[in-house]
Amino acid sequence: MSITAERKSELIQEFKTSENDRGSSQIQVAILTERIRNITDHLRTMKKDYASRRGLLVLVGKRTRLLQYLQRTDRNEYLRMIEALGLRR
Repeated sequence: MSITAERKSELIQEFKTSENDRGSSQIQVAILTERIRNITDHLRTMKKDYASRRGLLVLVGKRTRLLQYLQRTDRNEYLRMIEALGLRR
Protein backbone atom coordinates (compact mmCIF):
# COMPACT_ATOMS: atom_id res chain seq x y z
CA MET A 1 0.00 0.00 0.00
CA SER A 2 2.85 2.42 0.62
CA ILE A 3 4.77 4.16 -2.09
CA THR A 4 8.20 2.75 -2.99
CA ALA A 5 11.35 4.83 -2.67
CA GLU A 6 12.02 4.56 -6.40
CA ARG A 7 8.53 5.82 -7.30
CA LYS A 8 8.87 8.65 -4.79
CA SER A 9 12.19 9.67 -6.37
CA GLU A 10 10.57 9.64 -9.83
CA LEU A 11 7.77 11.91 -8.63
CA ILE A 12 10.25 14.29 -7.03
CA GLN A 13 12.26 14.48 -10.26
CA GLU A 14 9.12 15.09 -12.31
CA PHE A 15 7.51 17.79 -10.17
CA LYS A 16 10.41 19.61 -8.51
CA THR A 17 10.51 23.38 -8.96
CA SER A 18 14.22 23.86 -8.28
CA GLU A 19 17.34 21.72 -8.04
CA ASN A 20 17.14 21.10 -4.27
CA ASP A 21 13.35 20.96 -4.04
CA ARG A 22 12.10 18.07 -1.89
CA GLY A 23 8.90 19.29 -0.25
CA SER A 24 7.10 21.87 -2.34
CA SER A 25 3.33 21.77 -2.67
CA GLN A 26 3.60 20.24 -6.13
CA ILE A 27 5.69 17.31 -4.88
CA GLN A 28 3.44 16.79 -1.88
CA VAL A 29 0.34 16.67 -4.10
CA ALA A 30 1.99 14.19 -6.48
CA ILE A 31 3.06 11.87 -3.65
CA LEU A 32 -0.34 12.07 -1.97
CA THR A 33 -2.04 11.25 -5.27
CA GLU A 34 0.14 8.16 -5.67
CA ARG A 35 -0.65 7.03 -2.12
CA ILE A 36 -4.38 7.66 -2.67
CA ARG A 37 -4.33 5.51 -5.80
CA ASN A 38 -2.54 2.69 -3.96
CA ILE A 39 -4.99 2.71 -1.06
CA THR A 40 -7.95 2.89 -3.44
CA ASP A 41 -6.73 -0.23 -5.23
CA HIS A 42 -6.31 -1.96 -1.87
CA LEU A 43 -9.83 -1.03 -0.79
CA ARG A 44 -11.32 -2.49 -3.97
CA THR A 45 -10.27 -5.94 -2.76
CA MET A 46 -10.50 -5.43 1.02
CA LYS A 47 -13.90 -3.76 1.33
CA LYS A 48 -14.10 -3.99 5.14
CA ASP A 49 -10.73 -2.36 5.89
CA TYR A 50 -12.19 0.65 7.65
CA ALA A 51 -8.88 1.85 9.09
CA SER A 52 -7.43 2.22 5.61
CA ARG A 53 -10.63 3.90 4.46
CA ARG A 54 -10.25 6.50 7.20
CA GLY A 55 -6.60 7.00 6.26
CA LEU A 56 -7.68 7.48 2.66
CA LEU A 57 -10.12 10.21 3.67
CA VAL A 58 -7.40 11.97 5.65
CA LEU A 59 -5.06 11.89 2.65
CA VAL A 60 -7.76 13.18 0.30
CA GLY A 61 -8.46 16.07 2.68
CA LYS A 62 -4.78 16.94 2.90
CA ARG A 63 -4.41 16.86 -0.89
CA THR A 64 -7.51 19.05 -1.27
CA ARG A 65 -6.08 21.66 1.10
CA LEU A 66 -2.73 21.67 -0.73
CA LEU A 67 -4.48 22.06 -4.09
CA GLN A 68 -6.55 24.96 -2.73
CA TYR A 69 -3.35 26.63 -1.55
CA LEU A 70 -1.74 26.07 -4.94
CA GLN A 71 -4.81 27.46 -6.69
CA ARG A 72 -4.67 30.63 -4.56
CA THR A 73 -0.96 31.23 -4.99
CA ASP A 74 -0.15 30.02 -8.53
CA ARG A 75 -3.15 29.33 -10.76
CA ASN A 76 -1.08 28.19 -13.79
CA GLU A 77 0.87 25.67 -11.72
CA TYR A 78 -2.39 24.41 -10.23
CA LEU A 79 -3.85 23.83 -13.69
CA ARG A 80 -0.66 22.06 -14.80
CA MET A 81 -0.74 19.79 -11.75
CA ILE A 82 -4.33 18.64 -12.17
CA GLU A 83 -3.67 18.04 -15.86
CA ALA A 84 -0.49 16.05 -15.20
CA LEU A 85 -2.02 13.97 -12.41
CA GLY A 86 -5.35 13.42 -14.12
CA LEU A 87 -7.42 14.95 -11.32
CA ARG A 88 -10.96 16.13 -11.89
CA ARG A 89 -11.47 19.70 -10.74
